[in-house]
Amino acid sequence: MAGNSDTVRQTPPGILLIRKIRGKDWSLTTYRYIILLITFIAYACYHASRKPSSIVKSVLCPDPLKGPKKKPWPIGEFFVRQEFVGLDRNVSTAKGWDPFNGTHGTSKLGEIDLAFLACYSVGMFVAGHLGDTLDLRLFLTTGMVGSGIFVGLFGMGYFLDIHAFGFYLIMQMVAGLFQATGWPSVVAVIGNWFGKRKRGLIMGVWNAHTSVGNISGSLLAASVLDYGWGWSFILPGASIVMGGIIVYLFLAAYPEDVGFPYANDPIPSSERLPNDEESHMQKGKTAAVENNSGIRYGSGSRTSVGLFQACLIPGVIPFAFCLFFAKLVAYTFLYWLPFYLSQTEIGGEYLSVKTAGNLSTLFDVGGIFGGIIAGYISDKLKARATTAATFMYAAIPSMLLYRTYGSVSQTVNIVLMMVAGLFVNGPYALITTAVSADLGTHSSVRGDSRALATVTAIIDGTGSVGAALGPLLTGFLSTQGWDAVFIMLMVGALIAGLLLSRLVIAEITEKIRRPVTTTNGWQNNEAPATQPLLRDRS
Repeated sequence: MAGNSDTVRQTPPGILLIRKIRGKDWSLTTYRYIILLITFIAYACYHASRKPSSIVKSVLCPDPLKGPKKKPWPIGEFFVRQEFVGLDRNVSTAKGWDPFNGTHGTSKLGEIDLAFLACYSVGMFVAGHLGDTLDLRLFLTTGMVGSGIFVGLFGMGYFLDIHAFGFYLIMQMVAGLFQATGWPSVVAVIGNWFGKRKRGLIMGVWNAHTSVGNISGSLLAASVLDYGWGWSFILPGASIVMGGIIVYLFLAAYPEDVGFPYANDPIPSSERLPNDEESHMQKGKTAAVENNSGIRYGSGSRTSVGLFQACLIPGVIPFAFCLFFAKLVAYTFLYWLPFYLSQTEIGGEYLSVKTAGNLSTLFDVGGIFGGIIAGYISDKLKARATTAATFMYAAIPSMLLYRTYGSVSQTVNIVLMMVAGLFVNGPYALITTAVSADLGTHSSVRGDSRALATVTAIIDGTGSVGAALGPLLTGFLSTQGWDAVFIMLMVGALIAGLLLSRLVIAEITEKIRRPVTTTNGWQNNEAPATQPLLRDRS
């Protein structure tokens, strides 16, 4: 049931202070750059705080039979192998950490991942609806601070010498609920500020925050691992709290909060903002009169969309189920790749925990390029489903090659890992950003409705169920051998691509029927009667 979103919001205090210091307001373009930067930092912090559990897996559940066999690969200090644990104070953890070091240790680690991601996926549906009804800035700040607290508390288990499995389970569950606030909120904010033109490319570049967060989280967690695995949680937890403070001070969730019209509202041509800087500044001056008190009223008469109504938007359900399997694949790499690297002989040697964590970041480097390339191609072709499906199909041979030849040498491993990251993260990034924003501003919910956070929550919430299932199954399948894990991943990628078949056919059909446009701009025949499922009809 739709809820009214006429909430009273305040202009961010940091923006008010900057206005007072400068004596004038920023232009719309400047605000958009700031929004991109702040939301980028925010979600990078979210992902950085999720990486420690993957980094410490091999410390909590080590295999003491593995050790160095030859000299380190000469790539420098960054990838130099070490002993399993570096300092004397951590000798006790060389045998693992109870309750994760027993015969069922990997299964328990999989259950920890499941607890986090299950609560994350359930919380996503609630968070999406709340994000469309509450102040997104305060909602996002609360989620970031809460996430940081419980990620840090998980690490405190090391310093307090806690060995109760229930403690770690509860910390992960509560952290998952807080983490659910992030994605619907940041996508909704971006969708509020940017129209559909070049949205795929913009969001493809912006979505690099996922990989940047994974990389920074891995490096941060690995850098303090020698001082005790608890620090690997406390530092990323502190970083997301700091990110929450930045969001509270500077994030304007809606253009109207700082005096600009809502980006996705149908604005009459006579009222549209001119492009010149002076006109933008004049608009800012007009808005400053309204913003003297720092209080803004929500979104006029727009109301949030209910879950059922959002599910009826064409394309939401197919993309949601596609993301289920896409995130199953992506999150298996997210949570288990460092463990896989430390447990697999590469070039005749085994990597230390720290080195495996550092090396795993290159998967996300490939993911950065994948998100940008997928967004650019989908903009050029105006075919989101076709692009996503093609990438998912290409991920199958890339994962097969990585599993088959990744152990030849570290050089080969790195190249194949980056290629796999490109194809695995490309469609995942596209669906969770541009596709979600497109559907959240679909013609069927234009005008008096906002569905950005709700639609994002449905798609990413469904995907997060797959994200929970993948790491859990990996915890069990890895005991039977890593071949079984990679078979699961390849099957998941295949199903993800097949689920978009209907949308792909619709896009291809629309391309075939599209009228040819001559050089002078005139069409040779009339526009087709049918419209693609994902195009805006305004």
